[in-house]
Amino acid sequence: MSVDRSDPPRILHLHSTFSAGGKEVRCAQLINAFGPGVSHTIVSAEPDRMGASQLISKGIPVTYPRNFPPLKGRPTPGRLHKIASAMQGYDLVLTYNWGAMDAVMAHTLFSNAMGLPPLIHHEDGFNEDERERLKPTRNWYRRIALGKASGLVIPSEVLEEIALDTWQQPMGRVKRISNGIDTKAFAKVPKPDALRGVVKRSDEYWVGTLAGLRPVKNLKRLVRAFADLPEEWQLVIVGEGPEEDAIRDEAFRLDVGHRVHLPGFASEPARIMGLFDIFALSSDSEQFPISVIEAMAASVPVAATDVGDIAEMVSDQNRPFIRSCKGKDADTQPLAAALRELAADRKLRREIGEANRVKAAAEYDQKVMIDAYRRLYSSAMGIKLPASADRLP
Repeated sequence: MSVDRSDPPRILHLHSTFSAGGKEVRCAQLINAFGPGVSHTIVSAEPDRMGASQLISKGIPVTYPRNFPPLKGRPTPGRLHKIASAMQGYDLVLTYNWGAMDAVMAHTLFSNAMGLPPLIHHEDGFNEDERERLKPTRNWYRRIALGKASGLVIPSEVLEEIALDTWQQPMGRVKRISNGIDTKAFAKVPKPDALRGVVKRSDEYWVGTLAGLRPVKNLKRLVRAFADLPEEWQLVIVGEGPEEDAIRDEAFRLDVGHRVHLPGFASEPARIMGLFDIFALSSDSEQFPISVIEAMAASVPVAATDVGDIAEMVSDQNRPFIRSCKGKDADTQPLAAALRELAADRKLRREIGEANRVKAAAEYDQKVMIDAYRRLYSSAMGIKLPASADRLP
């Protein structure tokens, strides 16, 4: 099906979920940067998880169809054919993570016969069921499904190696683009009441995190690591998801329920990140988390599990506080020790925070990221998308 090139470019986004996690936040950033001259259709494999839609600016033409063929199910030829048919009429198809891989397979199988638009796939990490070891059947499926993709975008060195070696993708198809943010926005000093439902008092210190409340984030580990900090320290877990009750239960089991706060989703992390005295990440699996960049830009030291590229992302001064939590009896104590060391030394926190801010501004500003995506998408479509400089505040 041909597309009238005089019309605004039409981009179809097929997500594993559109909750407000790292890849979804980035997607919203790009949509906002490209502006109202590009129209977008967003589909989630989990239709009820659409929280990131709140991050898209008003005036951007976006639709959320409820009648798109399901992205989950058995990959039968008939189902894949329906997904491929629904891709017709767009200028570009963008797919995200394993939850959209059937759509990638549908595109490879039927793109020639149906004249489908180019497809670019994005991989940002793995679900709970692949945190320890990638599944061989999924590796095989990815190799075949990605056969006709115009690009495979990954944000981290770890994923780049997996894409080239394990998924056997040609080097020309794999594009590593580091995540980026509006670093200047995060450098602003936040108000004590900027976070809904929780006000920071002058005699308090906060360990904070921004995360989807999912098992792979292992936020119960963070509660355990935090539990021995002095009474003036509070733990603030910003996000939403199915693990909320389990996290609260863990906090009350350890008798720190009065110091653990779950205020829910925050649509503007730049307004609250600077409230944290320490940013903590307790995940079993990450690749290149945007939240770490946000903390760095806000001059906050980071204590985290040593997963993905985190140790390389932070400043040299911060690197000793990225701890391995693998192995027998190592689930919590390494992270707990990092929190204790940072909590005990205000001067050290300030020094590390400043080093993080400098590195974030130099390497992770959003303009570099947006320009890279604009060039990639424009090249695939043969249509020039608006330059980021025209759209950024």
